Amino acid sequence: MKSEFIWMDGKLVPYDQATVHFLTPALHYGLAVFEGIRCYETKTGPAVFRLKEHIDRLLNSVLAFGVRDFPFTHQELFDAVLETVKANKFKSCYIRPLVYMADGLLSLSIDDSRPAVGIAVWEWGSLHGEDNLTKGIRMMVSSYTRLHPNVNLTKAKIAGNYVNSVLAKSMASRLGMDEAVMMDPEGFVAECTGENLFLVRDGKILTPPRATILEGITRDALLVLAGDLGIEVIEEQITRDQLYIADEVFLCGTAAEVVPVVEIDFRKIGAGEVGEITRKIQKVFTETIHGENKRSKDWLAYV
Repeated sequence: MKSEFIWMDGKLVPYDQATVHFLTPALHYGLAVFEGIRCYETKTGPAVFRLKEHIDRLLNSVLAFGVRDFPFTHQELFDAVLETVKANKFKSCYIRPLVYMADGLLSLSIDDSRPAVGIAVWEWGSLHGEDNLTKGIRMMVSSYTRLHPNVNLTKAKIAGNYVNSVLAKSMASRLGMDEAVMMDPEGFVAECTGENLFLVRDGKILTPPRATILEGITRDALLVLAGDLGIEVIEEQITRDQLYIADEVFLCGTAAEVVPVVEIDFRKIGAGEVGEITRKIQKVFTETIHGENKRSKDWLAYV
């Protein structure tokens, strides 16, 4: 559902007035950083999942990107997210803060334009559809490689980085797949186009190390929740064929939430259905985001 208001540089404006000029540098060069955040319905009202950590990462992206004299504090952005959700009266929604370089000439120097901020919210279900949360998705290993850390900043959610993801995801979709696996520059599994990846082998969860991936906040939550369940998690390099012979594979991300994978490169994963550990992780994550887990108190910011 379309929202009524979008927060732009310190104030709420009507949806149709939240516009930028054609010559905005962010539009031409991808000079922007952003976050994906979710607000969930709970018994005590709407609550934003791990808002503090998302604003932390947004500001870290601003810092890594090299923006000088950023005009908003952590608290101001935190409050602005809650204000925007409240103004639009959503019980649950997706939240998109964007810091983009505005005004100035179309220079290739970041110092020649100023940082502006927008925050939009809208109702949006799971990225891969509600049905796929229970039946699982099909993936392929992409021929496109995830960016090298010296090609672009892999720890910042930079808008321009996502051309890499769009190329891989579009190819996968055109070939009838739901998602694509991205390999790192050394040929090991990195992540997917918009999600972090886990596999299960012999009752243990394995996931790629943090060096070349975006350090997902949902990923971090699942590491904690798996520990609460007594499931060992190992961060190590993973090869393509390890995916094929895994007992289970699942993905996670703010937009996707927790998604089972039942097939990769036309190879059935495990029994070809959602596995036991994936179901456990899904269940405890769902409880947490809806305020029904011991972690909820620290991870939910109520509107």
